[in-house]
Amino acid sequence: MSATFELQDELQSLQDISSYDIPNEHDIHDAEAGPLLQHAVNRIAHSSDFITDMEIFDIFRSLLKHADAVPGPLMSKLLDSIASGFNAQIDAAVRDSREEDQQIVMAHRTPLEMYAFLLNWFVSAAERVKSAGEDDTTPQPQPKSRRGRGGKAGTSRAAVKKVEAWTWMDQIPATLELFSKAMKLKTHRIWMTSPERDAFITCLTRPAYHIAEREQYIKDATIKMNIYKVICVAVKNHGHALAAQISIMQSLQYYEHLSEPMAELLSFLAKDFDHAQLGDEILREIAGKAFSAQDTKGPRAFSRFLIKFSEESPRSVLKQISLLLGHLDSESYPMRMALVEVLGSLIRELSSSEDMSTDSTQTHKQLTGLFELLTSRTLDLSSYVRSKVLSTLSKLCDLRVPFPKQRLNITRHAVAMLEDKASTVRKSAVALLTKLMMTHPWGLMHGGPLNLEKWEGYYQEVKGKLAKLEDAVGKAVERDEEEGEEVDENENGEDEEDEEEEEEEEEETEVDDGDGDSVNNRKKKKKCDDEEMDVDEQNDADKDTNMAKDDESSRPPKKRKGKKKARKSTVNLAAMTSEQEALAALESNEALHLRLRKKYYAEALNFIKMIGGSMEMVTQLLGSTNKAEVLESMEFFRVTNVYEFEGSEVGIKRMLHLIWSKDNNQTSEDGKELKGVRSRLLECYRNLYFDPLPDMEPKQQVNRIAKNMIELTYDATLAELTSLEEMMKIMMEEDHIHHDIVNKLWQVYSSPKALPASQRRGAIIILGMFALAKRSIVSEKVDVLLKVGLGPLGKADLTLARYTCVALQRLNGSAKKVKGSLLNKTLRMEMDNPVFRKLQDAIEHPCSSKEWFGMAEQAINTIYALGEHPDDLCNELIKNLTRRAFTRRPQPQATEEPPEKENDPDAMEEDSEPPASAGPTSHAPASQGISATQESQTTGERDIGDVFHLSQLLFVIGHVAIKHIVFLELVEREWKRQKDEKELAEKLVAGMNSPDKASKETEELDQVAGNAEDEIGERIAAVRETELLYGPQSLLALYGPILVHVCGSPHKFKNRTLRAAATLSFAKFLCVSSQFCDQHHHLLFKILETSKDPSIRSNIVIALGDVAVSFSNIIDENSNELYKGLSDDDLVVKKNTLMVLTHLILNGMIKVKGQLGEMAKCLEDEEPRISDLAKLFFTELSTKDNAIYNNLPDVISHLSSGDHAVEEEAFQNTMRYIFSFIEKEKQAENIVEKLCQRFRLSEDPRQWRDIAFCLSLLPFKSERSVKKLIEGLQFYRDKLHEKEVFDRFSDILTKARSNKSANKPDTELNEFESILEEHRRQGQEDQAFEKRVEGKKAAAKKKATRRSARKKAQEPEPEPKPSNPRRRAQIRDEDEDDMYI
Repeated sequence: MSATFELQDELQSLQDISSYDIPNEHDIHDAEAGPLLQHAVNRIAHSSDFITDMEIFDIFRSLLKHADAVPGPLMSKLLDSIASGFNAQIDAAVRDSREEDQQIVMAHRTPLEMYAFLLNWFVSAAERVKSAGEDDTTPQPQPKSRRGRGGKAGTSRAAVKKVEAWTWMDQIPATLELFSKAMKLKTHRIWMTSPERDAFITCLTRPAYHIAEREQYIKDATIKMNIYKVICVAVKNHGHALAAQISIMQSLQYYEHLSEPMAELLSFLAKDFDHAQLGDEILREIAGKAFSAQDTKGPRAFSRFLIKFSEESPRSVLKQISLLLGHLDSESYPMRMALVEVLGSLIRELSSSEDMSTDSTQTHKQLTGLFELLTSRTLDLSSYVRSKVLSTLSKLCDLRVPFPKQRLNITRHAVAMLEDKASTVRKSAVALLTKLMMTHPWGLMHGGPLNLEKWEGYYQEVKGKLAKLEDAVGKAVERDEEEGEEVDENENGEDEEDEEEEEEEEEETEVDDGDGDSVNNRKKKKKCDDEEMDVDEQNDADKDTNMAKDDESSRPPKKRKGKKKARKSTVNLAAMTSEQEALAALESNEALHLRLRKKYYAEALNFIKMIGGSMEMVTQLLGSTNKAEVLESMEFFRVTNVYEFEGSEVGIKRMLHLIWSKDNNQTSEDGKELKGVRSRLLECYRNLYFDPLPDMEPKQQVNRIAKNMIELTYDATLAELTSLEEMMKIMMEEDHIHHDIVNKLWQVYSSPKALPASQRRGAIIILGMFALAKRSIVSEKVDVLLKVGLGPLGKADLTLARYTCVALQRLNGSAKKVKGSLLNKTLRMEMDNPVFRKLQDAIEHPCSSKEWFGMAEQAINTIYALGEHPDDLCNELIKNLTRRAFTRRPQPQATEEPPEKENDPDAMEEDSEPPASAGPTSHAPASQGISATQESQTTGERDIGDVFHLSQLLFVIGHVAIKHIVFLELVEREWKRQKDEKELAEKLVAGMNSPDKASKETEELDQVAGNAEDEIGERIAAVRETELLYGPQSLLALYGPILVHVCGSPHKFKNRTLRAAATLSFAKFLCVSSQFCDQHHHLLFKILETSKDPSIRSNIVIALGDVAVSFSNIIDENSNELYKGLSDDDLVVKKNTLMVLTHLILNGMIKVKGQLGEMAKCLEDEEPRISDLAKLFFTELSTKDNAIYNNLPDVISHLSSGDHAVEEEAFQNTMRYIFSFIEKEKQAENIVEKLCQRFRLSEDPRQWRDIAFCLSLLPFKSERSVKKLIEGLQFYRDKLHEKEVFDRFSDILTKARSNKSANKPDTELNEFESILEEHRRQGQEDQAFEKRVEGKKAAAKKKATRRSARKKAQEPEPEPKPSNPRRRAQIRDEDEDDMYI
């Protein structure tokens, strides 16, 4: 038998089962498979040696060959039989191997090989048998692990039911254990030659590799460990290393899921079997492999293997790292990423190993080298690698070894990476900086906070101490040298040790104190005025601990002073000398300690400054479109605030604007779900300001939160207050604000104590914000608002009064108007309500502060928001202010000059003003107080009035005019609503009476309703157009001429406040009536052009935007005037002009007529805010249909030639940005054609260069674009001698070649290139020829000049005649006449 069975041959022929030949093959059918197997099982059960019987062996082989037709229970029986026989044979072989006789041992060879062969076959056959139960009941998690039955149709249903009981997965562990047991055989005694021995070992190990190929099996921990054992024993005891190396490399190449298990296998082999050579060999083989950038699967598998192996067995990788580092320059970025992670694992291993204490120098060298390698990859071409470097460094921050030098280097790199072009890299850089702060090693002495000012103080203090000590030590050393006496060194040493121990104890107590203080407690220690709310009683305790620390740090010097005194009082000279030297040694030790502290502080300061320098960049990242980046930036500022970094408040305030972002969940690259920006912002602010702190009384908690809320309003801009308002509204709606906090804010607002103005203002600002969400907050305290904000306190602090008016407006509710809806949920009050009396008093109260204008604006807004008939109150208000403004004053009262106005005279002569107002005032009754001051002119008196009173009057009439338009719109909506309700009621009644009739009447009513609505709209429009500014009964009509006169006479009315108020009101009047606007809009443009006050120009620009919305055709005709604001010297005027134009153009209010070039100039503005706004404008404009494409020729002309032309560099940068929006191929083709034709009309080389540059910006993706370029050759061929023009065409050729399809020939492009070259050469020759001709002309001219000069020199000079001046003049006149002829 043994002669006929050769294991190697059998294994070879088993590769193709269909052609595998079995001498006594049985045709397996369900009916006879059972008896056959039973026969074989009985024989094997009798003796395991019967396997050598060919009949029995062939039964097993036949069953395995037709395994897909064998029922499950029979497969189980088959496996049990083979396994038990193999087990018995192994036991017998082990038992006999103790015998001396070699023949006895070798007798087991054939049965062992046969059993191994059958079991090997069974493993592969079992894959083809799949239980139906496994298929139907348990869903397969991954399609990869499906096991099919081979599609045989002959299997009966009965067999399928039987199969359900058997699954191969349950049998795998026992089978693998049996293979492991077989490995314990002394193979060298059974198999004499190594090929035979290797064949047997391969027969045992191949099933293990085969099982590992299925991802489903390798996930099972038991199966995985048994696979590891089989392979490890084979490698360790049976020389399987080379075969294992080949198999593992193949597994990595073809089975991606085996990357990490194979790394674990090698680590298991090295640790449990003490065999690291295989791991080393595989690493060396991987190091020698080359991966291309196109290959994606291979590098990913090998990279995962390297990462896992470096985590499991870093020392093995460290030995081979010099070879592996070659992959840092690999084309494939996954391999470079793997090496980055490997370096991180090695640093982690080295820093946590015992080598740090034993052989620290060598380890430090290695660590420095690894860190340098890691940080050098921050310059990698791939953003994935750069991002991986930063995330690896972030993980290293958690190591217990501080690495201060490396930390500073890492911080420097992270700050630089904030400007990376890839958002993932920037996000990782911000995350790394955050991690560096959270794990910083400088918290031992002074706790966590890293405030620059404090640390500079610590540094200067230590520096001073060190300088003093070094002086003292220097003097002591000099004295020692003079005395020259010996000292007992032992005593010295003991003294030093005692002192060092004391210092160490003191340092430990400092560390404990530092760690004891929580960072959250520390961040609340803000400097506040004595008058502010007493919130944190903890401050005193914190100060005490700081003082204690200072005392502790200053103790050692005190002790030394004591010793010096004692030494002086000692008589014994030898003892005195020894003590002196001991002190010198001690002081040198103290100097070392101070030097170390100085270095410690210097490193901390360096880190603080680097983080401080990064804040501006991270602030910009808050505006990123990448959500993950924004979230990381928010976390960065939260952490900087907690650690008390200077400048973090700027970022915290800027974060506020993110409240407007729309939340939607996203998934980041690492699969984590990202929180919404808005919800994260609310969480950050709650964490920093509004969450209660532990270990604090409830009353103190309320005080602290209220104080934080109020402080958020300090120095806040309008934009910040608007965003804060939205945040407070959301927090109130979500019930995050406790009612005790609201009560505390009311308490601060109404406190009788003298509080800082900003604190009381802050309280009412926040309450007004809360009231947006909950009206009752204000409605329950109206009396308090009137008493405080519109009472004596409000009159003294007009800003407080202004915010009180804003809070009162919340009584109206915050329901937004839905477009087209007639519903009106606003609340209106009767005009006799005390609120209106108080508002009128506030406006009419005499004052001379510019704050009055803001307060008056909000007061009028409140009147129009809450009043049932606001026009009645405003009538009375205007009349009272008019009386006050036009009251005659015999003497100018210079003492009433407002404090803000230094240069402008407060009182002003108004004698020239009455003629303008005389016309309208003559119609008004005398009770209006507009006295006809013409009499004063006839009598020769001069009427002196208060300029501020006139400014107030003009401001109020302007604001009332604009608010009245809004009020008229509300009246129109109310009329329509009432009409609508009435018609609805009529429809219902009609429908109840007769349904058939109702349908007809309904249609008629709809038509009537439409007509009625039109009538209402026309009626309101007529009131606005003809009555408000021109009606005989209109009060505002009296003031239109006054405004025109004041605005049109700047030489008479020189006061800045008056001019500003008059111009603003005049602009508001223009919005009321198209007739008034048509007559006077030129005056507004004139003021815009001539005014020297930037605030007036800025206001006019904004007002023109409103006028354009009301009467677009009037502004459209004069839009050129509006564009002039873009070249204004004042930044605010320029910014407002840009914003207004952006709004008008994007909303279609005005048409663009070639002035887009002025907007394009702003792209290269020095001020980043202007350039950013311009970029935003063009980005939005690009979404409109062909808007940029249609205006592109005008923009090029505007910027390239003429009065508006810009520098070439600015032109190129601008065009580069604008051309990025030309994406359609058809548009690009048309632009090529138009630009080529431009060459024909241009004579200036600058224009040639600009046109060529614009052509080079186009993509030339299609053949048609190139064709259009070639067709236009006639227009630009004579310009190719200009170097830059030719270079641009060369760039276009390169681009066209790269975009050309591979199967198209280059002939056309090559021909075009040669034509270009020829024309360039010809052009250059023409140029050279022209220069020669010009040179010859110049030479001939020079020669002629010389000749004429010689002739003149040879002619005799005529005698001088007596001069006749009249004759000379006559000759000169004749000459001039000749010249004109």
